[in-house]
Amino acid sequence: MEFDLIVKNGIIVSASDIIDGQDIGIKDGRITAIGTALKSKSPSTKTIDAQGGYITPGGVDSHVHLEQPNCPMGDTWETGSRSAVCGGTTTVIAFVSQARQHDSLLPLVEEYSARAEGNSYCDYGLHVILTNPTMKILTDEIPILAREHGITSVKLYMTYDPMILRDREILNIMMASRKLGMTTMIHAENHDMIDLIIETLEAEGKTEPYYHSVSRPKIAEAEATYRAISLAELMDAPILLVHVSSQTAAQHIRDAQTRLLPIYGETCPQYLWLLAERLKATEKDHFHGAQAVCSPPLRETSAETDAMWRGIANGTFTTFSSDHAASKYHVEGGKKLGLVDGKPFFRKIPNGLPGLETRLPLLFKGVLEGRISIHDFVRVACSSPAKLYGLPSKGVIMPGKDADLCIWYPHGKMKSFGLSNDMLHHDIDYTPYEDIEFANWPRYTILRGKIVWDRDGEGLTGKIGDGQYIKRGASLLPGPRNVFVNEWRPPM
Repeated sequence: MEFDLIVKNGIIVSASDIIDGQDIGIKDGRITAIGTALKSKSPSTKTIDAQGGYITPGGVDSHVHLEQPNCPMGDTWETGSRSAVCGGTTTVIAFVSQARQHDSLLPLVEEYSARAEGNSYCDYGLHVILTNPTMKILTDEIPILAREHGITSVKLYMTYDPMILRDREILNIMMASRKLGMTTMIHAENHDMIDLIIETLEAEGKTEPYYHSVSRPKIAEAEATYRAISLAELMDAPILLVHVSSQTAAQHIRDAQTRLLPIYGETCPQYLWLLAERLKATEKDHFHGAQAVCSPPLRETSAETDAMWRGIANGTFTTFSSDHAASKYHVEGGKKLGLVDGKPFFRKIPNGLPGLETRLPLLFKGVLEGRISIHDFVRVACSSPAKLYGLPSKGVIMPGKDADLCIWYPHGKMKSFGLSNDMLHHDIDYTPYEDIEFANWPRYTILRGKIVWDRDGEGLTGKIGDGQYIKRGASLLPGPRNVFVNEWRPPM
């Protein structure tokens, strides 16, 4: 056989198994063989010696915001995707965002696709955010997006004035998505609870970044999560609850899953590693907490972060995403939009954190510390997001699949380091994970057979434009069950 690349001496990992002592043979961007002592007839074949390190599928980050209005002074497709491959991620799914005044999605998809085309270091797909779900869009345009553009997921919001949808609108979207085998992603927080709290906090002069976490309590997430699950159960529609941050919300998802409802959950690195105290002022910078403003907010105690780790380990969470939604801190127009005449207003701070490059290393740190297994790692960061979002060639190391790989250092072979922002490859001027200690990091990233990251060699070896757009299919995870709450049936 002929190979372009052979990866030897690694421990191949899937969501359920470990294969030791086998080589991976790659040809024309695909895995063509897994076997013992593979040899190639071609003299140009390259070889990587994994030296006993884990080989996991290239990461699939299914929740990424790049070049969007909600991320002022943020990453472009070039800088965001560059940081992705340097952190072991080979596929991202980003968002085409509809504003209220937009009465058609098709021009938005064309415009956003043009931003990404030729500018990505990694492969990519697209979701659509719906804020004005007219019947024309739901009946005419959503089918076109699924059929012609390979966009098979929509995201909606239960909060934020410019984006919030009524329950009836959510039901309409679920009805349309169910017919097409699409996944509905939901940002679940109770808008009226949050609105009331913000109003009273501002009246009391409590506007510093820390009060962002006070304004969005766990009960707001829990109530909206339960309501979203109830709406989905009525419609017999699969949904994903995005960026889950609290124990009660996770329990609602778990309870629904035990009843075999097609309810899926996602959590993010910030909800594993950071607490609300990060939003407080420091001695040198009273606005420093703005760097950690995201929604849902960081929670108060380690009981919540521990619950998120358990949710990964026990299967509650299907996906682990960065929710990369970064804005610079030290320049005007980014996080500093929350400073008005020198006074902080948490309500005006752009929400979101950088995290594309650090997503996999932070999760792998949990493997090394015994919080989750290496199989859990692969399941939530690679294989399940690929299945949920209709990417059958991604997220698994198997002949016939795309040769997307992340090769880690053998245990004890990488010198530990404390992270600093200047080590990263995004275009953001801070990381919320500054000084966190890492004992492993992606050594190589391989995208469709091409080495795009070589940490001990040239570093970033990939090129802008390496990434290809992926038309996605329907979800490969369980969907509608044709089980309903009573004799009523939604229109099929």
